[in-house]
Amino acid sequence: MNTPSSASLTFHGAAGTVTGSRFLVATSRARVLLDCGLFQGGREMRERNWADPPFAAKSIDAVVLTHAHLDHSGYLPALVRRGFRGPVHCTRATRDLLDVLLHDAARIEEEDAAYANRKGFSRHRPALPLFESADVDRVLRQVVVHSYHEDFAPASGLTARLRRSGHILGSATVCLTTERGTRLLDTGDLGRWNQPILRDPEPPEQADVLLVESTYGDRVHPADATERLALAVREAVRRGGPLLIPAFAVGRTQTLIWLLRELEASGRIPTLPVYIDSPMAHRVSEVTCHHHEDLDEQMRIAMDEKRCPLCCKVYHLVETKDESIALNDLRGTFILIAGSGMLTGGRMLHHLRQRLPDERTTVLITGFQPKGTPGRQLQERAEFLRIHGMEVRARAHVEAIDGLSAHADQEDMMRWLTLLPAPPRQVYVIHGESRQATGLADAIRSRLGWPVEIARDGQHVALDA
Repeated sequence: MNTPSSASLTFHGAAGTVTGSRFLVATSRARVLLDCGLFQGGREMRERNWADPPFAAKSIDAVVLTHAHLDHSGYLPALVRRGFRGPVHCTRATRDLLDVLLHDAARIEEEDAAYANRKGFSRHRPALPLFESADVDRVLRQVVVHSYHEDFAPASGLTARLRRSGHILGSATVCLTTERGTRLLDTGDLGRWNQPILRDPEPPEQADVLLVESTYGDRVHPADATERLALAVREAVRRGGPLLIPAFAVGRTQTLIWLLRELEASGRIPTLPVYIDSPMAHRVSEVTCHHHEDLDEQMRIAMDEKRCPLCCKVYHLVETKDESIALNDLRGTFILIAGSGMLTGGRMLHHLRQRLPDERTTVLITGFQPKGTPGRQLQERAEFLRIHGMEVRARAHVEAIDGLSAHADQEDMMRWLTLLPAPPRQVYVIHGESRQATGLADAIRSRLGWPVEIARDGQHVALDA
């Protein structure tokens, strides 16, 4: 009779930072990655995507994804490009979002490389994409989908189960059980209660070792986010210029559409032209309306009554490049939503290059901006923003709203943690910058009395007691 092998966990990202989630669970029989994300942020962080990973891609037996955001899934095409041939396990909605997000990421990689070569501002000759659309196609052929609460074996000697996390469509917590019975629970990114469109996070199952995200671990989201959105719209009208909202195509854009239509219907803001300059966001909205298993009751009722703003209302949907360029000729006040949410690429950069020097322009930041990203620089009132190799003066009025985040804040996290049937043996705080991770770790230690430490990049721990 074979003795069950012991398991270990190594943090290869999202430890001391909020991007690049890659956690390697290894036994003598299997090597499984929990998430396979891109590093985002400043140049030093992004260059980690180009370096050889600290594990051989061919040695990975499987990947289990918590959700489709690129900081959790975006390295998959590069991993496949390096030789990974195992299954990628995820929910059905995550699979559909991967099709959209990864192909869009590949397109941006290819276009940015071509643009850099034309303009000559790349340090590399020639500039090359990190991955291409063909790599994404290979990823999608390797995807295996699962229902929530379904037990499955990602690799020999390991079993897994997914539960709703309420963060974005298809997002899940992952409970991985080792051959010796140790239960490792990874929150992925945890969502919030009573938010539009999606169902609430599900209570956790029992865990021996818990990985808990801390994106907003040191703070509580303001309760007046919707009113602050209304105020930003009214102030943009007063200035007489456009309201530019950089937004993630998954989750944030759909929430903004929902809230803007509610504010219009209640008379709290005037009805303005709304341009969605993101073909990807439009496709994500279509995917959202096809996954009833993730939608809350209010959303399902709105769909049944043909008043859902995602699929039953008319917007100015901007598809082609020429249509996007034509927006430069618009004057007066209108709302323009485009990617990317962190201003690391996408069409919003082109609009900012045109509109940022105009003090009548309002830019509304609605999501977390990691250190080193252009979004963070703008949020911190940088005088200039470097866009496509050019220094663009930032005269526009910049506002930021934290309360629209799809991430749990400290109180949300503590509420979810108290639903655990019993205290875990060990908690590791992940996916947060230093201040946020420390804030959550201190709260867990003082309020729950659980053993907790902040995960370190490259840290290797034994899972089986």
